Amino acid sequence: MIGNKIAEARKKINISQAELAEHLFISPQAVGKWERGESIPDIITINKLAKVLGVDLNYFSEDFQSVPAEISAVEPSAEPSAGQQKNKLNWDMSRGNWIDADFSGLNGLNEKFSSSNLQRCKFIGSDLSGLLLKSNHVDGCDFSDSNISSSRFQSAHLVNNLFNDCSLKAAEFSSCHVKSCNFSGVDFSGTTFRSSDFQKNTATNAVLNRTSFINSQLADIVFDGTLEDCYFENCAFSKVTFQNSKLINTFFKCRSLKRLQFIDCQVDRMTYEFLKNGKADLSGITLITA
Repeated sequence: MIGNKIAEARKKINISQAELAEHLFISPQAVGKWERGESIPDIITINKLAKVLGVDLNYFSEDFQSVPAEISAVEPSAEPSAGQQKNKLNWDMSRGNWIDADFSGLNGLNEKFSSSNLQRCKFIGSDLSGLLLKSNHVDGCDFSDSNISSSRFQSAHLVNNLFNDCSLKAAEFSSCHVKSCNFSGVDFSGTTFRSSDFQKNTATNAVLNRTSFINSQLADIVFDGTLEDCYFENCAFSKVTFQNSKLINTFFKCRSLKRLQFIDCQVDRMTYEFLKNGKADLSGITLITA
């Protein structure tokens, strides 16, 4: 169904598969597979398709639904009994187009939000632990003071979001694009970023303990505070600064550390040797002595 609708909208604006592919920075073969029903685009690409083809998201599937700022019209499948959390949700909100919705204080979303477009939504003080966000586009949302621990972000596009004072303990980011988000005061203990872009984000007073960045790109970011048992492997750095930081047992195994800047930092012997071996600029670093 989606493939037929892509073809119809493409022909209506009189562009070829190759021209559509060029707008999306993909191959013409991929467009052909969509239109033949051999594969379907993910939610991020569907958003791009809607803009290029001049259609609304609802055009592609009945599963897409525009949601007003109030969600009072949507009711759970059953009234919560005494002792249950008041706002626990039982419905599946995957594959939705959620705009200006307020989910603040809600719990129990778990794996019910995949492949959704979320814009300017509020999740303030919510329990989102164990949440799966797969192929989501999340822009301008507020997750402040929420519990997002043990959650999984897969192929997600996260831009301009607030995560102030959240718990992201043991969260996993895989093949994600994370840009211009505010992670001030976030607990990243045990969090892993794998094959992801982490750019222009704010991480003031964030807790980095057993935090891993693997095969990822980090750019335009300042780390402060204590980093302990952290792990940077095969990462690319651009304008990454450690300022007023203490780095303890932090592992660096990257092709080049020359673009790292250290300002008023303290490091232990193990971390110092990792940085020295990577030819990092060690000015601005004081060695912690026993």
